[in-house]
Amino acid sequence: MSQSKINNLLSQLEQVLIGKPQQIKLALACILAKGHLLIEDLPGMGKTSLSYGLASSLGMSYQRVQFTSDMLPADLLGVSIFDNSSQTFTFHKGPLFNQMLLADEINRASPKTQSALLEAMAERQITQDGHTYPLPEPFFVIATQNPVDQSGTFPLPESQLDRFMMRVSIGYPNEQAELTMLKTYLHGSNRLELSAILTPTALLELQTQVTQVSASDAVLKYLLALVEASRQQQQGSGLSPRASIALLQAAKAWAFMDERNYLVPEDIQAVFTAVAEHRIRGASALQGRSLSETILTQVNPIR
Repeated sequence: MSQSKINNLLSQLEQVLIGKPQQIKLALACILAKGHLLIEDLPGMGKTSLSYGLASSLGMSYQRVQFTSDMLPADLLGVSIFDNSSQTFTFHKGPLFNQMLLADEINRASPKTQSALLEAMAERQITQDGHTYPLPEPFFVIATQNPVDQSGTFPLPESQLDRFMMRVSIGYPNEQAELTMLKTYLHGSNRLELSAILTPTALLELQTQVTQVSASDAVLKYLLALVEASRQQQQGSGLSPRASIALLQAAKAWAFMDERNYLVPEDIQAVFTAVAEHRIRGASALQGRSLSETILTQVNPIR
């Protein structure tokens, strides 16, 4: 039953983001692994459409927040307002209190506002005025960022980047996919009516099933060999233990989507670039991707 739901999810999302099945599968794997997703690409590539499609298909409450240079943490977290009738402060929750948040163009906000997301992404709670507020379950952040060489951007700090399980790039569609998209708009239908294939409760159950995917010692040693190879590169810094855990979680989600309850090396290879490239510090996005692919060719699976 769960596999048919996942297949239906993928099919519906492929109508939203035409011609990008790999990126869609990575995004869904990220959710199943309880991670957060960073999408770096030029404007107009379908980043917002993908996030909206995911939220609608999973039946999650959704909020898009446009990050700007004058945005404050309170615009995201919420604010306490004094109530004259009760003579107390009442906390009014911000857009962060949704099951899915789209942080659009996150690197246009100041580092202070960016850092307001750290506790939420790591602990799934926020602390405001000495009080701790739990965030809804499931909770998932999709952040988009423009290429760092564009004007008006603030590079994400390493601690913020590390909170994102995956980073993907959508890229330009191929000719056939773009032709299909143009025909859709030609007939005046610019947004599909999406049905909720899963409920948030069902998603939580799938996330629990993903944690039960097993891995042999040989597969774990292959994963660690990739991590160690990243630490031996002359460019940038290697992957941290937190990155190792993220790589394992993402690979387990990929295996689950392929109807297996155990890992094979191909699962790790499928998600390695998306998990590793933004964590290989000291390298640009293109260099990071090249390093990830180089590491994959250098390290052979342990059979």
